[in-house]
Amino acid sequence: MKQSIRDKLDRLIDRLDELDRELGGEAAARDMTRYRELSRERAGIEPVAALYRELRRGEADCATAIDLIGDPEMRELGEAELASGRKRCAEIEEDLQRALLPRDPDDGRNIFLEIRAGTGGEEAALFAADLLRMYMRYAERQGWKTEIVSASESGLGGYREAIVRIAGAQAWARLKFESGGHRVQRIPATETQGRIHTSACTVAVMPEADELEALAINPAELRVDTFRASGAGGQHINKTDSAVRITHLPTGLVVECQAERSQHSNKARALAVLAARLHDARVRERQAREAATRRDLIGSGDRSGRIRTYNFPQGRLTDHRIDLTVYRLDAVMDGDLDGIVAALALEQQAGQLAALAEEG
Repeated sequence: MKQSIRDKLDRLIDRLDELDRELGGEAAARDMTRYRELSRERAGIEPVAALYRELRRGEADCATAIDLIGDPEMRELGEAELASGRKRCAEIEEDLQRALLPRDPDDGRNIFLEIRAGTGGEEAALFAADLLRMYMRYAERQGWKTEIVSASESGLGGYREAIVRIAGAQAWARLKFESGGHRVQRIPATETQGRIHTSACTVAVMPEADELEALAINPAELRVDTFRASGAGGQHINKTDSAVRITHLPTGLVVECQAERSQHSNKARALAVLAARLHDARVRERQAREAATRRDLIGSGDRSGRIRTYNFPQGRLTDHRIDLTVYRLDAVMDGDLDGIVAALALEQQAGQLAALAEEG
């Protein structure tokens, strides 16, 4: 292990001691917000510190084994213990390198997932509906809760735009790489001559902002418009201005919600989506800055490029970022995304490990 990484680990050990002293003091006990912040920091450092202590014990054992080798009567035992100790130390070093990788602070958050139909007209809207079903089925497989926040239907049952809230453990960690352009190649149901058409949708995955972040939005920077909702809902939906449109004046972001009959509920949902979009914009800005100084990673937040192609005639899905091709498109469209999600996460980890080695 490089000395620079050891120096970083030594500093973490020192920081852990500092945190223990602060958490045991009266000042932290009086300020619960500070206490929670310190506790979260300690929870992140402690597993790394435990691994480093285990590594140092293993290295001490190896040093003892080397001493045994010097004794003719203990040589065989010393060689066996040295081989075993070195193997274990190598495994711990690998675990330590992974533990030192930068953690995404949003990994534990719920998400808002937006799907927008792009080029391709009605076929793009139908593909948007297929993508929505795919993600909803995946969420169901994970035991997550889903909630349609907003949906704009097309004439043939597709979606021009749909926003769904997905709540569950590691929702952002698993789906954060789905943002980008999704292209489909297939014969549309409306095609009479059997020609393959190409359409596209854009997916945006955003971590849900904390309630405090939502409350921090300055009301003076918002324009709130109400209007009558369209679509299903019976007589009530046509008689009241229950739908809400919120415009964030400094950025021009616009969010509409008409999923509920209550104007108050629609406004609360729209504010939650707006807070997520503002949070997401800050995250993407930070990632863009980091990418300028270190190895670029998957999930940079850039949604302008095509990330994936779904070829129905060949039953093939290709993720262009990692050159991954699978021939089980039906299963994927039914929500079996585990293999793709895992491959994307491993690719990001490989890039981070390479960056850590370069920094060292």
